Amino acid sequence: MATAYHNLSEYNPDEIPDISGMRFGIVVSEWNIEITEKLKEGACNTLLKHGAQPENITVIYVPGSFELIYGAKLLAKTVQPHAVIGLGCVIRGETPHFDYVCSGVTQGFALLNAQGDIPFIFGLLTNDTMKQSIDRAGGIYGNKGNEAAITAIKMIQLDCRFK
Repeated sequence: MATAYHNLSEYNPDEIPDISGMRFGIVVSEWNIEITEKLKEGACNTLLKHGAQPENITVIYVPGSFELIYGAKLLAKTVQPHAVIGLGCVIRGETPHFDYVCSGVTQGFALLNAQGDIPFIFGLLTNDTMKQSIDRAGGIYGNKGNEAAITAIKMIQLDCRFK
């Protein structure tokens, strides 16, 4: 289990730069909202903790995880943030729908990163059970929304090094 080896929810806050002037977009799936809302809270709290201004964090909701791609593209175009974070949760069911959604969202975010000029952070939980999702949305494995926010900050920092 990769999470057991590296948990970004446990990071050194002294290594994170001040982000008071940065703008962030967060797109959240309404599907499995009890999980995605906790991911969003983790991401927002982490951004605020490191200096983001509340007015510089734009949050939008989309119906499901597949729609995260379009929502992320729309946020990038209209809000012009320094990074976009996509947060969703897909739990395996009895049909191949899980595989199609997970694959599509993964490919969509990869394409956004390849073609875009800002980082698009992939914060999609792809678990077998609701318990696994709860464990990753503020449970025993931390909050993956928090990790997505830290990833966004680090990617903006990387981007700034090359400009």
